[in-house]
Parts: sequence; C-alpha cells; structure tokens
Amino acid sequence: MNGRHPRQPQIHVGVSGWRYAPWRGVFYPAGLPHDSELAYVASAFSSVEINGSFYSLQRPTSWAEWYRSAPSDFEFAVKGPRYITHMLKLRRIEQPLANFFASGIFNLREKLGPILWQFPANFPFDVTRFENFAALLPKRLSSAVTLARAHSAFMRGRSALAIDCDRRLRHAVEVRHQSFACEKFLRLLKNHDLALVISEGAGRWPMWQDVTADFVYLRLHGDRELYRTGYGNAALERWARRIRTFASGAVPADGARILPRMRPARQARDVYCYFDNTDFKLRAPFDARTLMEKLKIDR
Repeated sequence: MNGRHPRQPQIHVGVSGWRYAPWRGVFYPAGLPHDSELAYVASAFSSVEINGSFYSLQRPTSWAEWYRSAPSDFEFAVKGPRYITHMLKLRRIEQPLANFFASGIFNLREKLGPILWQFPANFPFDVTRFENFAALLPKRLSSAVTLARAHSAFMRGRSALAIDCDRRLRHAVEVRHQSFACEKFLRLLKNHDLALVISEGAGRWPMWQDVTADFVYLRLHGDRELYRTGYGNAALERWARRIRTFASGAVPADGARILPRMRPARQARDVYCYFDNTDFKLRAPFDARTLMEKLKIDR
C-alpha cells in the first residue's frame, strides 16, 4: 500500500442562471437587492451556470464581480456563446473563440468550472466541423490564453488575458439531434476528453447517458413538460440514484446509451447537475435543494 486515498468525487447541484424576477420574494427573500442575488445562490448551492455568456460577450468587470460574489469552494459552469454554436454553427470560429476567452473568463480563476457548449435541436452532426471544434477547444488555461491573444480589434480595452496559474479546462457538449447517435461522435468526444451532456427535455430530444470524460454533466429542463413543471419525488429519487452511480464510477442500468458496449474506466467522477425548469412553477431552486437532501449534501 502506498498510503494514498482515492480522491472523493465532487457532486455539484445548482441552477441555470440566477436573474429571474419571479424568484424575488419566492426563492429570494423579499427586499433582497438585485446585486446580492448571486451571493444568495452561492450560499445555497455549490455551483451555478452562467447564462449571460451564451447571449453576448461579457466584460472583464462582470466576471471579476461574479468571482467576488461566491465563496472559495464555489464553481461556475459557463455557457459558451450561441454565436459560435447557433449562428456560425461551428464555421470560421477561431476568432469568435478567441474573443470569448479574452472577454474576462480568466477572472473566475480557481472558481471556473466546466464550459458548456449547447447546440440547437435542428443542428445535425457534421464530423468535419466537430473535429475542428474539438481540436480548437483549449484543454488548459495556458492554451486558452494563447488562443485569446488572437482576439478581434474591437476587444482591445475590454479583454483580460492574465491567469493566476495554469489549470485544466473541462468542456461539456449538449446536442439534441438524433444524428449524433453514432460511434464516430462518441469516439470524438472521448478522444478529446469532452463530456456528453445528459440533457432531460421532457422527451423533446434524446437523453443519452454515455460517459465520455472523467466527469458527468447533467441538465434537467423538465421530465414531463419542458421548462414548465417541477420534478416529483420519484423523479428526484431516480436522479439521485443515477448521480450516486456516476460518481462511483459506474453507469446507471436504466439510461439509454448511444454505444452500450463502450465502457468507461471505473473511476470516481465529479458530477455537475443543473436544474433549468424555471419558467412557470419556478421549481428549479427548490428541486435542486430537494435533490441535494436526497444526496445528503449541504450545498
């Protein structure tokens, strides 16, 4: 025996975004200042998805303020720009990727968690584009800085290229088109250490549970009605069982997989789970808390 203990997997349960007016006075205490909402979320959960980066490039001051609003053990998952995934659809993306990484994301420092790349349901698998995309994604902060230096001229004066130290970068890919159900796509993800997002969308798109990286990323948009309904006790029990299984290094027996014969290495895995069922019954933060209770984690 070498005296080493296996690393304990980290399970992060949180919500997608935090700026929702209907949460005020329901999840957020009445009268809570708007600029204190992230700090309140960070006191309840150990992670949150940053949504604003999906819609537009953020400024370095915003990233720095988010960093200051969260405790030292907090992690931010960051949504990559829809300009890259939805508009350009992975064509001519070198400079847009540089702009994204130059925009201030390095100001999250040690609190930077996985980067989420969400693709639209009408975007089919294109092996050439995805190979290029996967090869371009930096796997370490030092590589991301090198990429970011190629940013557009308009980013001068609104970029941040300094890192406090070199760290690994994790990427997760959320796809919704049936054409991705092929071995070539899964092998591509595995070869580049990219996680396939397990995305529940009330049956509107496939929910594959193949494990392609050393961490697992889940997005729960609703099990019965997309974005509108809360999760019942049975559904949350089911997800708690699956998360415990993923964290232990196994694969749940009840999940559909693209390539069942591809068995991931048996190793402890970090799990990131975000609720995005926020529109009507405002269940996301409450479902997240209930799931945490079932997993016996405080935040």
